[in-house]
Amino acid sequence: MMGRATIGVTLITATRGARARNTVALLGALWLAGAASGPALAQQSPRAITLEEAVSMAQRNAPDVIRAEGQKRATAAGVRAAYGAFIPSLSLSAGATRQLPSGARTRVENGQLITLASEPWSSNVGLNASVDLFDGGQRFFTLRQARARQEAAQVDELSQRFAATLAAKQQFFNVLAARESQGAAAAQLEQAEQQRRTSLARTRARVATRSDSLRAEIQMRNAQLAVMEARNALESANASLTRVVGSTQPVTAAETDSVEHATLALDEAALRSLAEEGPAVQSAMAEHDAARAATRGVWTDYLPSMSLGYSRNGSGSGDSPALAGDGFAYSGALRLSLSFPLFNQFQREQQLVQAKVAQRNAEASLRDARLAAVESATQLLGTFRSAAERVGSQTASVEAAEEDLRVQQQRYAVGGSTLLDVLTSQTLLDQARRDLIRARYDQRVAKATLESLVGRNL
Repeated sequence: MMGRATIGVTLITATRGARARNTVALLGALWLAGAASGPALAQQSPRAITLEEAVSMAQRNAPDVIRAEGQKRATAAGVRAAYGAFIPSLSLSAGATRQLPSGARTRVENGQLITLASEPWSSNVGLNASVDLFDGGQRFFTLRQARARQEAAQVDELSQRFAATLAAKQQFFNVLAARESQGAAAAQLEQAEQQRRTSLARTRARVATRSDSLRAEIQMRNAQLAVMEARNALESANASLTRVVGSTQPVTAAETDSVEHATLALDEAALRSLAEEGPAVQSAMAEHDAARAATRGVWTDYLPSMSLGYSRNGSGSGDSPALAGDGFAYSGALRLSLSFPLFNQFQREQQLVQAKVAQRNAEASLRDARLAAVESATQLLGTFRSAAERVGSQTASVEAAEEDLRVQQQRYAVGGSTLLDVLTSQTLLDQARRDLIRARYDQRVAKATLESLVGRNL
């Protein structure tokens, strides 16, 4: 690249003929065409997707969302198990044993005559049932804790979905910003090429110095570099969007979404109220409820427990295995047990202290989550309003800079201004375009972050 630039400058400096100038233009065009089309041809063309499609794919494929869905199913199973603790447990057992050899036979063992059993099969069957009549209320608090954890898992799933939505929107807006930057770089290159032609014409007419043509050449090289950087930024943004949405094929933002204007459907008071009940606050509230239920459950260790059990068993022998018959002998038992823990080496006290500490931490987290939600809502609203004002201001700045550059170029063409004035106007226009693109991006991201905070679309 540096070698080509050096050749171009040498030809302009040493030769004033039309053939040399055409050679420089041809070299620049070939360099730009090769840089712009070479890498693009080697890559697969990305598929354009809308913002809604990007959000849907991200919510379906994001690893954190999948993990949250699994945790939600696991906590639902925990609630079913907590309900099952109120139901008696049942177990059924059966077995058969054959003694070898079979038949009525005798044998001598240790000097004694042993008669073997004529019924080699012995069978047994049993039924056992038990239920806890009273456990100090432990099952009720366990059920409440399981419900709180299930609610926390549901809120976490919702929060992860909005987090995936925010990530998809951010990358989607990155693509839009990169595409706008690419358009701005193309306009910069077009204006630089036009200025270069004007500078060369004035140099040939001997109404401008060679420094004008050299500065115009440098300006065009900078514009070519801006085009390349914009293309690389767009390819990188497309790759990031592809990863966020979990697509196996390259994707990019649809052109129809590039003119989206971010607006808010609710006022500031409503947004702050929604933020106080957003997913983060709901998750902290569910964790607090679970911690409080766990603390109450520890107190049940100081109360007695009562359980009831029943068992019935039968056994018999015969020529073949059987689970019932006239030869079976049955027996049953009813058990009622009462247990009262007097001292367990301060383990209950330790568990109680730990539960109270966890509950206090959950209370502090809940309070901080509410304050943090209000703080974030205030900051994001300020960012959104500021970005909206910047969009309007920078739009006007771009229009003014374009008009100023047009006037300066016309004045330079007739000798009314210097090339330095033209380059200064071009620099101001490029900066205004970049500021406008950044303001649009900040406004879009601020709205998406607000939606993630309050847990609903705005």
